[in-house]
Amino acid sequence: MAWNEPGGGNNSRDPWGGGNQGPPDLDEALKKLQQRFGGLFGGGGKGGGGGGASASLFVVLICGAALVWGLMGLYQIDEQERAVVLRFGKYHSTVRPGLHWNPPGIDEVIRVNTTKVRAASFREIMLTQDENIVEVRMSVQYVIDEVKDYVLQVREPENSLQQAAKSALRHVVGGMTMDLVLTEGRTRIATEVDERLQNYLTSYTTGIRLSAVNVDDSKPPSQVQAAFDDVIKAREDEERVKNEAQSYANGIVPEARGQAQRQIEEASAYREQVIANAEGEADRFNNLLTEYRKAPEVTRERLYLDAVQNVLTNTSKIMVDVEGGNNVMYLPLDKLNAGAGATRRSAPMDINSSNIRELTDAVTEQLRRDAAAQQSRRGGR
Repeated sequence: MAWNEPGGGNNSRDPWGGGNQGPPDLDEALKKLQQRFGGLFGGGGKGGGGGGASASLFVVLICGAALVWGLMGLYQIDEQERAVVLRFGKYHSTVRPGLHWNPPGIDEVIRVNTTKVRAASFREIMLTQDENIVEVRMSVQYVIDEVKDYVLQVREPENSLQQAAKSALRHVVGGMTMDLVLTEGRTRIATEVDERLQNYLTSYTTGIRLSAVNVDDSKPPSQVQAAFDDVIKAREDEERVKNEAQSYANGIVPEARGQAQRQIEEASAYREQVIANAEGEADRFNNLLTEYRKAPEVTRERLYLDAVQNVLTNTSKIMVDVEGGNNVMYLPLDKLNAGAGATRRSAPMDINSSNIRELTDAVTEQLRRDAAAQQSRRGGR
């Protein structure tokens, strides 16, 4: 028979201490719980042994809670981060990368990435020095340099950065003309804004260090954009024409200078040549005079032969006059050379001084023989 069946005398086996099978008494359970907690805090009650067990359980709970609380204070700071520790809301220390512990609920740890490059951009319409309106769009890149100042000194560092950047931009653009702002002055604007803005941020103790300042765009207001485009086009045409003229001048002037220098060099060379020829002729005449004084006859004969050679070298006709005769012999060497044959038409006879001299000697000798024969015949008669 089961222990919870009615009857049978099994009331002693009922775990609830009786044979009553109704629901447990809630008031009695609360009373027992109050007695146990009262024993833990030194209160009296029935069952003193139960109070010692409750005290041990409380100690275990306290130790477990302390362990959990201690583990909650452990945290890791990455290499690119820095952390500011506030103890009861007041600055305590700046934590570097690594494993750290701070009591939770007492210290507040604020992490900040100090290597991330942040960016902010804005657009402003402002007046220039010549009272024209321009629209400038600028972007700023920055990193967190001083974590303590960034977290504690300024309530909204990014907002302060934008306000300071706009102020610096207005100051720089207000001191420049519109043409400079819209054309080649962007680099100058970025440089001056970078320097002025960094001074502002340092004086505000924002903890921000600028990495780069860029002027992305600068243009006139949309209402006058068309007129401004016409002005820009006219200026570009002006520059183009100037460049073409300069290019033409750069091509003509060096060429003229080169021709002038070439003529100067040619004249100088001609002068040197004439002087050298004159000096050479003078030296040759002096040397010839010296040789003539040594041997007049031989030198005179040599001069005569050289003169005849020079004359006969440039002619194709020879006239021979024999002493004692009355006939003049004409030798048309050009015609003789032309009738030498078809094989030698393309290669005319080479007439030089030696050939002419040999031919002259042969003709002269033959004429002398003919003259001697004629005289002998006349004497025989």
